[in-house]
Amino acid sequence: HGCAYCYARPTHAFLGLSPGQDFESRIYAKHDAPSQLALELAKPGYQPRMIALGTNTDPYQPVERRLELTRDILSVLSDFHHPVGIVTKSYLVTRDIDVLSSLAERNLVKVILSVTSLDRELSRRLEPRASTPAKRLDAIRELSAAGIPAGVNFAPVIPALNETELEAIFEAASEAGAVEAGYILLRLPLEIKVLFEEWLHLHLPDRADHVMSRMRDMHGGR
Repeated sequence: HGCAYCYARPTHAFLGLSPGQDFESRIYAKHDAPSQLALELAKPGYQPRMIALGTNTDPYQPVERRLELTRDILSVLSDFHHPVGIVTKSYLVTRDIDVLSSLAERNLVKVILSVTSLDRELSRRLEPRASTPAKRLDAIRELSAAGIPAGVNFAPVIPALNETELEAIFEAASEAGAVEAGYILLRLPLEIKVLFEEWLHLHLPDRADHVMSRMRDMHGGR
């Protein structure tokens, strides 16, 4: 995806790539992740704890349709009866309902859909190549219908841009079957500040300065 606010962008800078264009056009894939995971889980003395998928970048990037690495990882976790939590903004998660249902039957999984706005146009500009808001709600609905615990994360909350949508997003997600909800305020560390400010001036020039001013107010002036 190419989310303007993505906190994973500095990872590309750390690897010597651009947190801007390279982040949106060059992606790393851990092709041996499923087999390495199985080796780790099989070690004597391993103590199982919740594994989180989607903490740095979305585990259902568009390329996952072809690579199926996330699906294979979930299959390994299912084989080992291992708990897993997923955070995604992609409808593609519904492809794996068969594996997720098996995990859910053993109380080993929950899936959180990230919804930033119900405004399709704002979402398209803010989160290019991500699933539409309607499709994310559909994912919550389909997961819930299959008995898979699903929730919603209103993230990021951007002052003077989407903050007024909190109640509407939570209500829509609840109607779709979400059993929990949370929110995360936008942060702009490292290279993200410049990139997000550029995005604001390009797409919302009349609100850019106000958004940045509110952000500083909410983070103690920084």
